[in-house]
Amino acid sequence: MDTFTPDQIERLVEQITKHVLIALREEERRAKNGDGSDACQCKDGVCVRDCADRVQQVIGAGANRISAGLGVIPKDLSIAALIDHTLLKPDATEAEIAQLCYEARKYGFAAVCVNPSYVKLAAQLLKDSPVKVCTVVGFPLGATLTEVKAYEAQRAIDDGAREIDMVINIGALKSRDYDTVFRDIATVVRTCHAGGAIVKVIIEAALLTDEEKVVACQLAKEAGADYVKTSTGFGPGGATVADVALIRRVVGPTMGVKAAGGIRSYEDAQKMVAAGATRIGASAGVKIVQEAMRA
Repeated sequence: MDTFTPDQIERLVEQITKHVLIALREEERRAKNGDGSDACQCKDGVCVRDCADRVQQVIGAGANRISAGLGVIPKDLSIAALIDHTLLKPDATEAEIAQLCYEARKYGFAAVCVNPSYVKLAAQLLKDSPVKVCTVVGFPLGATLTEVKAYEAQRAIDDGAREIDMVINIGALKSRDYDTVFRDIATVVRTCHAGGAIVKVIIEAALLTDEEKVVACQLAKEAGADYVKTSTGFGPGGATVADVALIRRVVGPTMGVKAAGGIRSYEDAQKMVAAGATRIGASAGVKIVQEAMRA
């Protein structure tokens, strides 16, 4: 009889758990209340395989959360609690979301970040867990109407989201229609804060001049947002050290700054944190941590 290694057993357990979670999701979907709504109405809800000692240098420099993609399995739970476990690709499946949530629950990630259509599933899978659910609004173009963004945010909160990343109206900003941009952000902020969710405002810096970046940050701050985020990750460019430093100067020392897009190495992450980022968004989270371990 063949014997299994501990890693093989771990992978087998993860696969079984994933399929059980999906089966439970299907059962809940079929169980309807008399009004036709889903029976489950819950609203609540850090890839590394070894202790990454050198990642602590990034944390010590000021990062309070680090993002990584699907498959992150850290052993150092103090690092795990700082990671946004993210899956925003358009072809993400329920099985992948279930795996994402399983990993987040097991290892104590700060949040999972998923597309709006998967918020309810993520919230159900993370019920009674401290892991938060994050989603995106007006994503990735920012060109939807303010009222639509607010509705999208409210629906996501109703489904269980506790962090909302919204994209500004980039065209309005470049047209110097600052009233529209401010109203756009403020409306979503009011909706989210009333529902107990925080707001990260994505300015898509690669599309803006430095003057426009400054204005966008000022408007986000005045509108009461919790973070300014550099990029969607779907635009023409990602975070730069110069942009992060500029954003930090504009918003001051207490508002959150998230660097996202194009951060592919530990050195990149260190530079972003040194420039003022308090969160790092990266699809290359595994590579970053592996480099940190070798540093």
